[in-house]
Amino acid sequence: MKIAVTRLLGKEKNDAERCALFGHTCYSVHPLCSKIKKNEIAHFIEAVDHNEFDCLFFTSALPAKIIAPLLHRFPRVIAIGPQTAKELRQYEITCETLTSFYSRDFVPYLGDWIKGKHIGIPRADVPNPELIDAITGARGIPHEFRCYGLEPTGESLILDNANAILFTSVMSFTKAVWTRKPDLLVMAIGDITAAAMRVAGVTPAVVGDGSLEGSMIALNDYLTRQGSV
Repeated sequence: MKIAVTRLLGKEKNDAERCALFGHTCYSVHPLCSKIKKNEIAHFIEAVDHNEFDCLFFTSALPAKIIAPLLHRFPRVIAIGPQTAKELRQYEITCETLTSFYSRDFVPYLGDWIKGKHIGIPRADVPNPELIDAITGARGIPHEFRCYGLEPTGESLILDNANAILFTSVMSFTKAVWTRKPDLLVMAIGDITAAAMRVAGVTPAVVGDGSLEGSMIALNDYLTRQGSV
């Protein structure tokens, strides 16, 4: 299948080769673009240099890509998935990787260790009260740094030749400008994105585990059940 994958404008990844491993082709469409906040990043780096955090949590690959080359030192570092970990390790930053692709699993992963610990979180300027409440509920101390904003591009997504579209986040769906074709297979990268889609009246045929690879596995399972592969 030919799959349109929602990505930040200018922040395309190695999606094509990853999709090809599962027998599919893909291209990027851009409902959102990022706006880097240099002052906020500078404040975060300064706080890390002053040893203000016991742990850093990178919730996506973009802040890792921006911040990793600027770090002079680092405490315990947690990455949300292998692509985020890859960005960090390119700069010889030792990190642990969550076994899932959801920030809700951060606190359970740390367990009792989090008590009294200061957690630095460089992330998008998008609320994530569940993560912050979970950290404070476990008696950790969260410090959010909104290092980049997400803005709609206003572009109409080009889907004429696509067999499927994969929405990779809630915001990429809610801010997308698109027209659904009758034969277009709609996919969600994970259950949080899928839930937001259903609220809007769009039921994804395929729901991944929060990763591109997991979405491709779910897609192939769906196609097998439909007798398409």
